[in-house]
Amino acid sequence: MKAGVVHAKYDIRYEEIEKPAVEEGKVLVKVKYTGICGSDVPRVNGDACHFFPNVLGHEFSGTVAEVGEGVTSVKPGDRVAGVPLVPCMKCVDCQQGNYSLCKHYSFIGSREFGSFAEYVLMPERNVVPFADEIGFEQGAFFEPATVALHGLQRVPYEGGKNVAILGGGTVGLFTMQWARIFGAKNLVVFDIEDERLKLGKALGATAGINTRDEDFMEQAMAITGGRGYDYVFETAGNTITMKMAFALAANKANMCFIGTPTRELTFTVKEWEYMNRKEFNLTGSWMSYSAPFPGKEWELVAHYFKTGDLKFDESLIFKKIPLSRIADAFEMYKTPGTVKGKILIDSEA
Repeated sequence: MKAGVVHAKYDIRYEEIEKPAVEEGKVLVKVKYTGICGSDVPRVNGDACHFFPNVLGHEFSGTVAEVGEGVTSVKPGDRVAGVPLVPCMKCVDCQQGNYSLCKHYSFIGSREFGSFAEYVLMPERNVVPFADEIGFEQGAFFEPATVALHGLQRVPYEGGKNVAILGGGTVGLFTMQWARIFGAKNLVVFDIEDERLKLGKALGATAGINTRDEDFMEQAMAITGGRGYDYVFETAGNTITMKMAFALAANKANMCFIGTPTRELTFTVKEWEYMNRKEFNLTGSWMSYSAPFPGKEWELVAHYFKTGDLKFDESLIFKKIPLSRIADAFEMYKTPGTVKGKILIDSEA
């Protein structure tokens, strides 16, 4: 089969490799689309790849090609999304249903070959069937949509409250939608790109605020009557927005950092004191799993994508690029600001 194979830093090649053979308890998926995740970029354009040669890709959709002995939940032809985490299922964290915290896990698309290929082999429990109403492009967004929902579930979320979403990227806009589905009163997206704010409002945000505006904090506080936000979700992994979250929080707020930071973060004494004076609760979120594996995050994405309550907009996609041109896709990431949205790799083009 054909695949995009990483051989070294800046070296990803479209070439032929051995097609995986189906095994007992496993499912061979014919890949349609794979989204390039932000974590894939440093594995090609940096030093984060676990080994060489490697086949990345973990946000994907496709159809079941073959099933191994003992597989009963899916059959050839079924439309499925891929669940990339392969937990050990034996450690204390796994036994408690905290699969994301497993220290002995594997991961499809980083620690074992993934979906930047025509086919990918995975355990039966790692495929999630989805309805015919859901397109394959949308199917490739299951994983980021579940990451967003997991972040919402990391706090004691209640409807009827003011919610701030910091970052209008893919995960941010899905987090915003989950907050809407579960009853937010005022739902405000913060970003530096007006186009992302416009899309946020089209997907259900009550307001969008550009943080480049000199008076953005005054705008933000006016929406809440000066109280601040009961829930703050940081999705950009940016040091600026992480500090901004502390300022936006209301007294007794709940805050979750979903974004993954890439730089050192420091707070002034005054900034850190917000936590004391406001007595807000701060937590983090890692991946998107719960018991029984892979969890209600994946069930709810399949359900709400089907009903249309969790909206999918084509403008979430920046470009669709054939697998044969995968090197061109990663070339785009070398120039900051070039990629605005998700790049989907088409394994059938």
